Amino acid sequence: MTAPEREPQREPGPEPGAGVPVPEHGAWLRRGISRNGGPLVEDRDDEVVWLQAGPYYADSRGFAGTTSFDGAQVRFHHLTGEPGDDTGTLTWDGANLIERGANPDGSTFLEIWTPLPGADGSAGSWSGPDHHVVRVGRHVVHVDSRAGTYWRL
Repeated sequence: MTAPEREPQREPGPEPGAGVPVPEHGAWLRRGISRNGGPLVEDRDDEVVWLQAGPYYADSRGFAGTTSFDGAQVRFHHLTGEPGDDTGTLTWDGANLIERGANPDGSTFLEIWTPLPGADGSAGSWSGPDHHVVRVGRHVVHVDSRAGTYWRL
């Protein structure tokens, strides 16, 4: 008589297919984007930087707001700048965050985000009429209805 087969043991972490929440404090540089399964490229001449301070974020592409997590996906609620919301699944790959998602038009994307040095220290978020600012360590992103701007202190 043989022993009953046991189910394989899984490493602790999110369920397969589930993502992780946005880190509460971080400065990230986009290393590339793949659209609809295409090659991973950086399609902008300037750096794409995302800062996260608590529930508030700012993206140098020109949108800022709050994030929420439903247990599988992160939603970036745009409150300032470019209108809309983005939804994606974040997973860790070493120190990098991998973001996969679908756009409202049905197209898909994959983005690679690497941590920026100098993110330790003060962090905060400030809003006013038609603008939002997030600071994380030495990094600052300002977003208004015209554009997003990134500075290193």
